[in-house]
Amino acid sequence: MKRTIDKELNTWKQRADRKVLLVRGARQVGKTYSIRELGKTFTYFLEVNFEENPQIGSFFKDSLNPPDINEKLAIFYNTPIKPGKTLLFFDEIQSCPEALRALRFYHEKMPGLHVAAAGSLLEFAISEIPSFGIGRIESLYMYPLTFEEFLPALGNDSLNAAIAAASFEKPLDPVIHEKILDKLRVFWLIGGMPRVVETYIKGKDLKACQVEIDNLVNSLYDDFAKYKSRVPVAFLQEVCRSIVFQTGDKFKYSNVAGENGKAASYKKALDLLVKAGLAYRVYHTSARGVPLGAQIDDKKFKVLIFDTGIFQRILGLDLSEYILSSYQTLVNRGNLAELFVGLALIAAEPPRLRPDLYYWHRESRASNAELDYIIAKNGQIIPIEVKAGTRGQMQSLYFFLEERGLPFGLRVSGENFSSYDRIKTLPLYATGRIPHLV
Repeated sequence: MKRTIDKELNTWKQRADRKVLLVRGARQVGKTYSIRELGKTFTYFLEVNFEENPQIGSFFKDSLNPPDINEKLAIFYNTPIKPGKTLLFFDEIQSCPEALRALRFYHEKMPGLHVAAAGSLLEFAISEIPSFGIGRIESLYMYPLTFEEFLPALGNDSLNAAIAAASFEKPLDPVIHEKILDKLRVFWLIGGMPRVVETYIKGKDLKACQVEIDNLVNSLYDDFAKYKSRVPVAFLQEVCRSIVFQTGDKFKYSNVAGENGKAASYKKALDLLVKAGLAYRVYHTSARGVPLGAQIDDKKFKVLIFDTGIFQRILGLDLSEYILSSYQTLVNRGNLAELFVGLALIAAEPPRLRPDLYYWHRESRASNAELDYIIAKNGQIIPIEVKAGTRGQMQSLYFFLEERGLPFGLRVSGENFSSYDRIKTLPLYATGRIPHLV
């Protein structure tokens, strides 16, 4: 499966001013696969996995000098390490803190050598290293497959081309629009985790996909044991489940397990899940100017789980039951449309930046108003209202446009491309194109 990040990796390879590359993201989103694909473009590729071969960590005990380390690695793996010809890849590097510390010295002493690293739970390991690689290491953030990546994986790249060619003034043919919505329904059911997508491609068997998703959820819960020195495993599981059931609403710690005085522990658990890339906070912003992040209320936020397939299983969805359901039945379940749009907006951000996402809410005695997402493009604030189906009023969107004096807002829904009054309507499946359309 081709990934959007592959282009970024090839750009990094060609740059003369490149630094050591750190690929970040949740477990099993495809980091290792993409770097291995990049490795095929080198004369030599040396992969060092610190979980599979923990004894390799001893090479970093006595010295962090790259030439000394490389000499040992080249002998152990019987692979030359030559600048310009070898890609040296440290996988699961969080398991060897000394290797993490050594990365900065690779940039300083061997800038001509291509060095990449990846791992899960990296944020925890990095936080324990003072002044980690400042100015010497660059990062790329990776996520589960997006819908734009899912279509080519299915062999439907022509549908991507059709979406790219459409616009607010030139909507898709209704038949094509419905066909893409049908593909979107499948994507929402199985999510974008590579192993699940691969299972679907091989047999179109939703039961098999459900088994893979269940395995992924179990492995995520098993991973929580690695955090147990920081937060009890039970708290992490409770918060993870509560994220799913509170999707679309302001997150409340009191909803995790009732009013039991454990808010501080649940906050720490949520912080860990966000650090691990398993969840994203969406902060409330007053949105009276840019940058939006300068106007947040850090006590008001929503939380998104990182994948729609995992969301569905934690929510209790039986995939085989819902594949026969209508689009409308599926999309109305558990604020799924809002989750999908949020994840698509995050993945559409430049991969070198840690994603930030915001929403807006006005609470008053007279009336409430809420917008699902607020983004900024070229200094302009753009409000986004998500509608699961093709109907629904937009009082909040019109109110916000009037109060802020903005030229237009976005309605993301099950409708085709269109534009009327000050509202531009975008199909849900085209959310990833927002940065190119506005």
